[in-house]
Amino acid sequence: MGIPLKKLYNQGFTLLELMVTLAIASILATVAIPSFTGGIRSNRLTTTNNEFVASLNLARSEAIKRGASVTVRKVDNNSFSNLGAGANWENGWDVFTDVDNDGNFDAGTDVLIRTYQSVPVNFTLRGNNIFPNFISFTSTGLSNNAVIGSFTLCDNTDGDNLPQANTARFILVNTVGRPRMGVDTNNDGIPNADSVASAVSNITSCTPP
Repeated sequence: MGIPLKKLYNQGFTLLELMVTLAIASILATVAIPSFTGGIRSNRLTTTNNEFVASLNLARSEAIKRGASVTVRKVDNNSFSNLGAGANWENGWDVFTDVDNDGNFDAGTDVLIRTYQSVPVNFTLRGNNIFPNFISFTSTGLSNNAVIGSFTLCDNTDGDNLPQANTARFILVNTVGRPRMGVDTNNDGIPNADSVASAVSNITSCTPP
């Protein structure tokens, strides 16, 4: 018994149907890819931010537990360095006991607690002029400066050093040494710079002086 001609003609797609399908798929891809890329970037920013905040909390808790000063210091090209000429926080950082509280690692007396590797490519992580090279915590948990300091983390792929919407994180360290996230009170995707945030106080640079 043969296959009815009607069934033979109904198999497959016409050229017009294929063109319409491809057009719809192209539109969906155009909409989905930027959203997917943004999601990956946001996830990487959050992961890096959480790791850095965790390292500050580790240093503070270790200082209290050990009853001694503990320092977090940037390193140069993923190798321990007290003063790397090209060092930036994004190159990585170390947490170590700092017996003389000078911000430097002294091999004879200090103990390296943990090393953190560099952040993702094109990310910048910079401290402001309060914590340009290191931050130390005393046995009481206080930081080495009795004022509010900060760190700015950016996905700086475009290289303009300007925070764009959803590309930056801002970390404040208060006067008692506790780190916290900068908030975004005006919901424009850019963190606010001051400790009491306002809608007009967005951070303005990924690499503050």
